[in-house]
Amino acid sequence: MPKIPSLLLAVAIAAALTNPLAAASHLKDAATGDPKLRSVGAMSFGPGGLLLVTEPRHATIVAIETGDTGPVQKLKQRVDNVGALLAARLGAPEAGLQIIDLAVNPASGKIYLSVLRKPDSASLIVVVNAEGQASPLSFEQTRHARVSLPASDTAKVGNVSDVAFAGDRVLAAGSSNEEFSSKIFTLSLPLAHGGSAMPVSAETYHVAHGKWETKAPITSFVPMEENGKHYVVGSFACTPIAKFELNDLKPNAQVKGTSVVELGSGNRPLDMFTYEKDGKQWLVTHTQRFHPNLFGPSKFWGARVDMSHIKVRDEGKINQKAMRRDTKQPKGPEGIEIVDSLFGAVHVDKLSNSEVVVLREQGTTLALEIAPLP
Repeated sequence: MPKIPSLLLAVAIAAALTNPLAAASHLKDAATGDPKLRSVGAMSFGPGGLLLVTEPRHATIVAIETGDTGPVQKLKQRVDNVGALLAARLGAPEAGLQIIDLAVNPASGKIYLSVLRKPDSASLIVVVNAEGQASPLSFEQTRHARVSLPASDTAKVGNVSDVAFAGDRVLAAGSSNEEFSSKIFTLSLPLAHGGSAMPVSAETYHVAHGKWETKAPITSFVPMEENGKHYVVGSFACTPIAKFELNDLKPNAQVKGTSVVELGSGNRPLDMFTYEKDGKQWLVTHTQRFHPNLFGPSKFWGARVDMSHIKVRDEGKINQKAMRRDTKQPKGPEGIEIVDSLFGAVHVDKLSNSEVVVLREQGTTLALEIAPLP
């Protein structure tokens, strides 16, 4: 799931074009060859084909220089039954494969899948090209760095939910077994192989619950810049959207977020991204509904939010008074609406300001396709 804001992405691409070693500059003391992933979870891309992979069961981030730098060639046609495609390439029955996440490389348009092969508990990265052909990511000549995510001397990180490149740093989110279990991690650039991230404890006002909470972690997030200040905008279960200023993320600090939008209880966010259309910026949150009353034909659905709601500063429109989505209507209040093309989407990632890559339910199988953004 690419997380690079459009402005930051433009700067990164410009730097990569003028400096062929741009991606390499993001790693320090890197190792070469197979990183031997021990578990695999959420993924996203930084500039120059830099793939960020979470190892959720081991509380680490692995940054991989894929060498996949373009040109951009998007998927030409829908791939039906992705499970069968992967089974043929990975030598395992469809029932023994689980797709954990999807990320589109903005430099090439290729689709990366993190996959768990259950028969031997192998954690794999599979690449799907424009022709719909799948192959395991080759690590033969790749460089990588593995960075640990600590909690405290007496605590342990139990899950890593998301990771993103954020201009001058990498950010990750997860949870620990502490009272302040919701964590945001800052990874300094360049990413040092064998290094460690800086943990911050996060507290968020959950609008649907009517209280401040320290347990629920950010499940998906995007970086954001507003008036020269940088933020992480995160989505939580049940489903507040809150922002945290990066300057507040100090070593071992306890920070309070600012809740700005409430999408309704009974949802678990899966993916987030931003895009711009007709001069307006939107934040898309793709979620899974776990309450029985669905908002459409599938438990998987998504909504877009006008970024003006995210950037709000008025004390009368945040936390207890944050904007609430009208859960009985497809639209409302103004600037919040359901995205029809995301119904049935198990995983999504932005391809461009007009299209999104979708791994979608198709009967009892999954299909990979490109869908339009409204």
